[in-house]
Parts: sequence; structure tokens; C-alpha cells
Amino acid sequence: MKINIKKIALKTLKWAGISIAALLLLLFLLPVLFPGKIESEVRKLANKSLVSKLDFKHTRLSFFTHFPSLTVSMEDVSLMGSAPYSNDTLVKAKEISCGINLQRLIFDNTVKVDEIYVDNAYINVQISTKGAANYNVYKSPDKEDKNEPKTANDPEEGTAIQLDKVKFENCHIVYNDRSAKILVDAHGFNYLGKGGLSEEVFDLETDANIDSIDLYYDRVPYLERKQVHADLITRINTNALSFILEKNELRINKLPLEFTGFFTILRDGYNIGIDAASKNTTLEDLFSVLPPPYLTWMENTKIQGDADLHFTFKGRYNAAVGKKPDLGVSLKVDNGAIEYKDAPASVEDLNIDLAAMLPSLDIKRLAADVKAFDFKVGEKGFFRARVNTKGFENIAVRADVKSALDLAELDAALGLPDVDLKGTLRAELVANGFFNADKKLLPKTKGNIILKDGWLKTTHYPNPIKDITFVATVDNPKGTYQDLKVAITPASFVFEGNPVFVNASIEDLTDVLYNARIKGELNVGRIYQVFKQKGMDVTGYAKADLSLKGRQSYATTGQYSKLDNKGTLLLKHIKTTSELFPKAFFINEGLFRFQNEKMWFEKFAANYGKSDFALNGYLLNTINYFIEQKGTLHGEFNLNSKLINIDEFMSLKDGENEDRKTAVVYAKEENPKMSGVVAVPKNLDVWLSANAEKVEYNGLLIQNLKGKTGISKGQMYLQGANFEIIGCKVGIDARYDDESALAANFDAHFTAKDFSVKRAYNEIPMFREMATAASKAEGIISIDYTVKGDLNGNMGPIYESLQGDGIINLRDIKVQGLKMFGALSKKTGQDGLNNPSFEGITIKSHIDNNLIHIDPFTFKVSLFRPTIKGTTSFNGLLDLRIRVGLPPMGLIGVPVTVTGTHNDPKIKVFSKTGKTIDEAIYNEKTNTVVREEKVKKAK
Repeated sequence: MKINIKKIALKTLKWAGISIAALLLLLFLLPVLFPGKIESEVRKLANKSLVSKLDFKHTRLSFFTHFPSLTVSMEDVSLMGSAPYSNDTLVKAKEISCGINLQRLIFDNTVKVDEIYVDNAYINVQISTKGAANYNVYKSPDKEDKNEPKTANDPEEGTAIQLDKVKFENCHIVYNDRSAKILVDAHGFNYLGKGGLSEEVFDLETDANIDSIDLYYDRVPYLERKQVHADLITRINTNALSFILEKNELRINKLPLEFTGFFTILRDGYNIGIDAASKNTTLEDLFSVLPPPYLTWMENTKIQGDADLHFTFKGRYNAAVGKKPDLGVSLKVDNGAIEYKDAPASVEDLNIDLAAMLPSLDIKRLAADVKAFDFKVGEKGFFRARVNTKGFENIAVRADVKSALDLAELDAALGLPDVDLKGTLRAELVANGFFNADKKLLPKTKGNIILKDGWLKTTHYPNPIKDITFVATVDNPKGTYQDLKVAITPASFVFEGNPVFVNASIEDLTDVLYNARIKGELNVGRIYQVFKQKGMDVTGYAKADLSLKGRQSYATTGQYSKLDNKGTLLLKHIKTTSELFPKAFFINEGLFRFQNEKMWFEKFAANYGKSDFALNGYLLNTINYFIEQKGTLHGEFNLNSKLINIDEFMSLKDGENEDRKTAVVYAKEENPKMSGVVAVPKNLDVWLSANAEKVEYNGLLIQNLKGKTGISKGQMYLQGANFEIIGCKVGIDARYDDESALAANFDAHFTAKDFSVKRAYNEIPMFREMATAASKAEGIISIDYTVKGDLNGNMGPIYESLQGDGIINLRDIKVQGLKMFGALSKKTGQDGLNNPSFEGITIKSHIDNNLIHIDPFTFKVSLFRPTIKGTTSFNGLLDLRIRVGLPPMGLIGVPVTVTGTHNDPKIKVFSKTGKTIDEAIYNEKTNTVVREEKVKKAK
């Protein structure tokens, strides 16, 4: 039988064409047939699975967005984070697409997402200092709801991810973990992950590229604007959210890294065991991960040598119980050489062998071992160092450092950016022992540093510091504070034609014996430009002619005749700015004279923002204060000012140590709407007899302030202060103590005589809160009150914390339109009670737990004699008992209760039963209200 090839071919082409046409028709029809179903299922899935808010503009169904997958695309997507970041964005994307399982859609009429595509997204992961994260947006399945008991084999996280492909294109990812002090900022994040993602255990093949990544630990940059390429195979257990790194090749700029280990996400943190190594690489590849400014330097530098880098990060992380992983790093460099351009000399024979370990990410347990750090420069120059330390508070130290360097040769060989150096530097130092400040231990030490013919110039200023001479010796044969001897004989330099000379020696840190001679003058602004630091600026002029000689204990024990401190220090036109303070400090003129135990302020005029200060007086214990970290500075001054603006000092600022500094920085980030409380130094005992014409504070204008104010033991005091406010005279004794960057407490006794209640209500916020009924009153009152409590991060009172008692005298008060009296008048039928007047009435009250308790007081209205007592709250709630005394003489009374609020009072006549206002339960340790107020019926 003869086969018609042509006929078969035509039929085949015909049916193929029909099939292709049907397929294309299906590709166009499916999005038309199922769009409502798809969008409703996506929204239903989001509402069912997420605890945070998901928004998107609209959806689009297509086969062609990510062909051949059927994808539903959400445009302009926004997903909010979980508490405590529920008001902040977790994900914001131009488009997020979900690949739909076509078989399940057609045959089962169900939507199953098995692919995810994310385009041009901003992903913002935030973790608070207490370990609370914003990514806990997924509702975990609750077996208890299904009457299915948990077993020991169940994973800690029940989240199952049913995906086969994940792709990110051009995303910006921020990971800010304040509890671990880690910040990662990645731009141009491109990621493709594929494999059997729908299985419980599968191998994920990953190809990732990052255009630019920054990595910070404890606010210190370790990577800046680095490119990253990753080729990874990771075994993943989706139920337990566990990741096992099998093949993992990473490249940061030119530096290759290989990873092995695992990472498991737990309910309360994570478990990690990572080993990363860059073996048999080069010193040039290692330098490629340095900060960006050094990359330009590398283009002009010849770098040689072999390098090995090893990194480990292992352990459990749980912020709630204080568990953190161990971090370790080691580096070896052999036969290194560095030569900048065509320098006459190069750094050669560079050998480095160092290791560091940080157990539990605890800086107090830091161990560092520099087994070798050696190099040579030119014919005779060399540097050799061996250093080993363990611990942070009780530090075991072994060090052996020796060098002889021509700084000009070293500068040329390295091509140091922004710095030009000259001079010969010789150093020799040997140390062995412990450093422990509490036990007054220092390593046994012997050494010297000698710099001759020094010369320093930076790009920040055109002229150099010249003729630098520095000869210092240190000797401590027994390893104690008492045996330490340090001598600087001499130190001198010339800057802008002005010589500066220092000759000093210090012995015995337990009771410092000092002898110093300082003479010279400087343009402070110009020399600061040489060492310019980001975030700060200093200008002005200083001239010193000082001779300081004595022993620390001579001042502390009153043996002033043994001190020989004399000389002057003159400051003019000093201006300092710092990113830590919102305003600049100006010292227009400061002439300081040293006379034995005292440092006299003979002329001192300064400004801070709008505030001005003119001081005269003295400081006591200045030498001890600067020598010993815990020393207290004493002083007595007279202060005159035309204006002091306290609000200008109310900004979050760093304290006296790094822990305080870090805490404040994070407080700023987590409380952006708070200005912070006024911080009081802990080691000052300084008192001022103040005379200020005006003081501005929190919207108040205080005039003619006179009295004694001081700082002592970290607290601020006002003693016998008098001032004028809203036209009346006020007397006050007060104490203030800052507890943290965002919390403070105070106590005060104040008297105010004959002031306008209307002005007080309009101009004093705290009075307005404490006496809400005053909005309907006018006239003259006097106050004698004592109050104490806590302040919030904006220096405002926390009313639940307030406690106090005192009296208010109503000399001549008229009340117009107060709803309580209006309702009382209506209920009793007595018009005279509607707008009462008070003359010569004294009201006693006390404040506690957000409540104001009013003692009984009686006043006369027409022929009636009402008596009022009871309780109100700062929230405006009322629980008042009134006896309306009837004529004659009020011998017969009608009982009335007033409940509700000032704006909506509830009046009951012939009733003695009101509603008790619950006390606020306030935790003074955390400055928080544990339970909200509520009103309930009294039994």
C-alpha cells in the first residue's frame, strides 16, 4: 500500500496548527474566565494567612508575564510589619507575581501558588533591642484548634512553604537587628531560587547578585558598597525552616568565599553553624573588600602576597534569655608586599597571623591573638608586633612591639590618602600582665616612643604641623597603678608660626603625682581642620601658660598649701558644633586662672542657641576630675542671663559611655516622636546662684528667676527659687533626676500667690490638665502644693505617676457655664447654683494614682450652703458627693452625687451612692501604666 507522505504531512500540520491555535486561545481565555476567582482567592488567602495589613492596587492574570507560568500579578503592593512595627512598611513592591498551578486550577477549581516573583521591591526587616521582629506576619497553624496534640517530633515552626520557584529582581533589602547590633543594607538584590520547593525537604539552587551591600556591626562599617555574587545549593526543611549549606560559593568584589553549615529559624530566634573560608587567595583580593575610598588607592598600588581568611558563626540566638552565637575570625598573610606607584621604597616581607574570638557576641569575653604582624620598609625600617589579649574588664595582656621607621618612606610606600608624614619614629614596648581598673592592676610594662623632626599635613588644611618632637617613656616594673611612671620630656610642635611646648610626668595612679608645664597659643579652628572629624566642628583661639604640680590627694584631703598650680588659660570666640547637640556652643570669652586647688572663671561669656550665660566663680578638684574618671568636680558660681531656653537642651544626646551612647542612638530610632529628657552629668557637684531675666520652657515664659540651682550626684536642684509667671510671683524648691534617655522623675514644692486662673488655664499646660474645670472660671487664686512623679520622653508629666498634696485658696472666683453646676441647678431647681461665686474658700486635696481626692469644703450660694468632697481623675472622670445645705444656715441638707465626666456629668439627687473611679496601676520602674482606668459601680 502506497503511503501518501504529502497528505500525512498536511494533516499533521493542520492538527498542529489547530492545537497551537487552541492553546493560544486557552492562554487568552483562562485569564478571562478566572480573574474574579483568582483575585478573591488571593485576598482570602492574605486575610487568612497574615496578621498585618496587605494592600495592592489591582491584580492582573496572564500567561505572558512569566511565560509559560500562569501568573497573577499584584501591582503597587504594600505589606505592613508586625508589632512593634505595625505602622511601618515591611514590603513595598512595584509588582509581586504568584505562579498558579494550572492543573489544580482547571481540574480542581482551586488556587495553589507555587512560584513567587518580586520586582523592584523595598524589603525592610526591623528587630527591636528586645528581639521583637516585624516579619512575624504569618499566622502559624494551631494544632490545638484542630484537637491535634503536639508531639515531640513536631517542628518548632509550623509554617509550610509550597513553592517551586522564587525570583527577586532589582530589590532593596534592609535588615536592621538592634538586639544583635547588625545592619545590612543591600541595593540591586537579584535572586533566583529553584528546586523542589513544594517538597518538605528539597535542594534549593540559588543564583544571587547584589550590586551594592553595606554591613555594619555595632554601628561600625565592615562592608561598604561591595558587589556580591553567590552560587549556592542549600538543602531546606520547610516545616522546620532549616537550611543546610551544601555547595555555597560567594564572591565579594574579588574575594572568593566558600560556606558550609546550617541555619534554622526557631520560634524564639535561630540556630546557626556557619564556616566561611577564603583559602589560597591573594592579598589583593582581600584588599578588594576594604571601604570604597581604598579601591581607588588600589588602582595605583602594586599588592602581592598570599592570604587565608576563615570565619565562623555558631550557636543559638535567643534575645529573651540572652543567648547569642559565637563569632570567630582568623587571617594569615605570607610574603606580602605593597608598593604605591613608583615609590622609592616598598613595604616588604609583610607577614600577618591573627585570630579573634567573640563568645556569645559578648565584648567582655573578647580574645585576640596577634601571633605575628611584621613588615620592612626601605633598607633599615621595620615593624614587629606580638600581642595577645583575653577578656575586656579583666584583660590579660602580653605584648612585644618594636619598630624603627622613616615615616616619609612609609608614607610613600603606602601612598597614605589625605596624609603626608615625615620624621623618624622609634618605639619599643614590652608588656605582660593584667589590666583591671577595679583592682588597680596594669601589665608590667617597659618601653619608649621617640619621634624626631616630625611633620604632618592633611588635605583638610594647607599648612603642616612642623618640628614635632615627642619623647615618652613608660615604666611599670610591678604591674600596679602605684608603680606606673610616665614621662613626656619633651613634646613640642610649631603650627602657623606659633610654638607649643609640653613637658609632663605622671606617677602612681592610686594617688597621682603630676608635674606639667604647658605654654603656647593656637588658632583652635585651624589646627582642628588638620584633624577634621565628621559630625563635629571647632573654631576659635586658645592661649595657655600653665604650671601644674602636686599630688591628687592634696586637693581631696584639703592640703592645698602643697599644691603648686598656677597660670592662665584664655579662650576667645570658641564655637563648637556636634551632631550630638542641635545647637552650637559659643564661648565669646573665657579667662581661666589656676591657683592651687581652684580654677577661677574670671571672665566667661557664652551662648547656646538663644540662651546666654555670664559666669564668675570657681571649680574645685579640677585636676582630680580630669585624672580620675570617677572624680567629682565641685564648683560655686554666679550666673547672669538675659534668656535661658531649656527646650533647646531637650534633645536625645549621648551620655558618658558607649553603652549609654548606643542606648540613646537606638532610643532615637525606636522613638522618633520623642525629643528626649535633659541629661544630667553624674560627676558634677556645681551650684549656681542664678539671676535670669527670662526662662523659656515647654511654651512657658518665666521672668526674673532668682535662686540657687545646682547639679549634684546626677540630680538637678532648685533651692529658694523665685520667679514671675503669668503675672504672679512663684516660689519653688525642686529636684530633677534623669533615669534614661527617655525617662526622668521630679519632686517639687511650689507656691503661687494671687494669680489669674484664666491665664493659668490658657498658658500652663500642666495646670490645664490638673484643673480642667478652670476652663469655665475666672478670678484670683493662690496655691501651696507639693507634687512628685515621672516625666516622659518629651519632658511631659506622666499623670498616673503623680503624687502630692496641698491647698488652693479661691480669693475671688466666678464660674460661668460649668456643666456640673448647670446640671445640679436643673436637678435641684435652684438657679443660684448655676453660676456660683467663691470668695475666701480654701480647698485641700491630694493626688495619687491618677486621681485627685478633694477634702470637704463649704461655700455660700444665695441662701444655700453646698459642701463638696470626692474624687476626680486626670481623664476627666467624676465621683463627687455634694450636700446642698438648705436655709436657714444649711442645717438641713440634700445629698447629691455627681458622676460621669466634666463634659457629661450625671446628677442624682437624694443619693449617697456614686461610682468609684479605679486607681491606675502604675509601674514606676518601667514608667508604664499596667491597667487602664475604668469606671465601675461601687458596692
